[in-house]
Amino acid sequence: MYGIRQFEAVINPPQAMILAVGAAEKRPVFVDDKLEGAMMLSVTGSFDHRAIDGARLMSAFRTLVEQPLGLVA
Repeated sequence: MYGIRQFEAVINPPQAMILAVGAAEKRPVFVDDKLEGAMMLSVTGSFDHRAIDGARLMSAFRTLVEQPLGLVA
């Protein structure tokens, strides 16, 4: 909401995880060897790895963000 591109959140007991979501902004990316603009978003996860497998959760989160119809299928 303040236009912050990326940040890290700190978990406090009894929390097991927290997601820090940065601002969506248009960034340059290469698509088929052409420079184009794409909306990009930075998401950082802080986890208590005793309770949550953070790598698997972030992988699943990325898949759902990139293919949102997977939520209804």
